[in-house]
Parts: sequence; C-alpha cells; structure tokens
Amino acid sequence: MSHEHDIVLLPLSGDLCVRSAPALRDTLDGFLQKGSRRIVINMADVRYVDSAGMSVLIATTRRMRERGGLLSLVNVTPDVLRTLKISRIVDLIPVSAADAHCEVQALDPSVQPLWRTTIPVNAEDLHGVRARIEQLAQRLSFTCDDVFDLTLAAGEAMGNAVDHTCGTGVLTTVSAYPDRMVVEVTDCGEGYAIAEGDDPCLTMDCERGRGIKLMRLLVDEVTIEERKGATGTVVRLTKLL
Repeated sequence: MSHEHDIVLLPLSGDLCVRSAPALRDTLDGFLQKGSRRIVINMADVRYVDSAGMSVLIATTRRMRERGGLLSLVNVTPDVLRTLKISRIVDLIPVSAADAHCEVQALDPSVQPLWRTTIPVNAEDLHGVRARIEQLAQRLSFTCDDVFDLTLAAGEAMGNAVDHTCGTGVLTTVSAYPDRMVVEVTDCGEGYAIAEGDDPCLTMDCERGRGIKLMRLLVDEVTIEERKGATGTVVRLTKLL
C-alpha cells in the first residue's frame, strides 16, 4: 500500500465479499479520517465481488464525493468488470479495466498550443497554484473527475520539485492542445530522468518512486527528463481529452 500525502493506492486480493468487506470498510474509513481525498484501489488480484463489497465501495464513494474527494478502481479483471457493469457500479465509480491503457501519441512539432500559461510556484502557496491549474483544466472538456486527478498529479509533481530544490526556482507551465492538456513542472535541482516504462522504485529512493507511480495512475502519461542546457528536472504530465 502506498500513501503519499492525501493520495492512497490500495491493492486488494482474493474475493471482495461479505467476509472481507468489513475489513475493507474499516481500512477506507481510516483513510477518510486521516483526510485522504483520492483513493485508487488496485483490483488486479480480485477474483469476485458481491453485494457486500459493492456496498462498501458505494458508501465510501459517496462520503468521499461529499468531501470533494474521489475513489476509483483500476486493473479490474474481465469477470469482475462484467459484474460491476451489470450492477451499474461503473455509473457511480470510475473503473479501468486490466487491459485499459490509453497510448499517448507524440505531439506533431508543428502543432501549436491553443494557449499556454506559466506559473511561478511559491512553496508557501502550493494550494493557490493547484487552484489555478484546476481553473485552467476546467476550461477544457474534461470531466470533473479528470480535472480532480490532473490537479492532484500536478500537485504531487510540484510538491516533489519544491521538496528537492529547497522551494525555489520551480515553474509550472500549462499548455492546452486540441486533444490534451500538458503540465510541465520545471525545477533547478540535481536533475534525474526516468523512462515511461521503468519502475521508479528500482531507480530512485522509495519515497519519490511512490509519487511517480501515483502520478501515473492519475494522468495518461508521465515523463521525467533532465533539463537541456541547465541543471534541474522537467516532469511532464499529459492528460488526454
């Protein structure tokens, strides 16, 4: 289980049924009491879901939405996905199938953004920068859940940048294209790079690795590169429309 700030990645296994549902409810209640606003449940190893398990998911989703948060299910196996569709759970909770991967095509260099905004990141006002990114994302045809996830991912990237650069020299650039929004967080720290398919926990400290994994759950693509011709790192988040 990963718990980074107010984002939680919770893996489940076995059957989510009347026997295991109470324990899941207690676990989720604990996260809510700690202020978690985004919970991603990894269902890759869940074989079966019954009405008791669904009730816990629905109740937690309603409570989170009342607090401005979001719960979603990822890596859902075909059999479980069919059950969730029959019961209309997919109408209430964002659900991603185990084979769902949205490939992000590289931008044509000739394509210019519809608009672009650069925001200096004040370490003492990360909330204000996140709010500005949220406002910008709302200008495009994203769902409310997509805006929520993009804002959280950007907040994670900015938090990492501030943490590793003593809070100075961080810039966030938001660009809108016909099919996507791109958020670039640039810092002047020691610099590092990681390929899209790499496991960050194998290449860097575990704390930073968790943040990257969480960002990858929230947006369609995350790339991390060393700045060209300067010291520092560029974290690029892409969310498709």
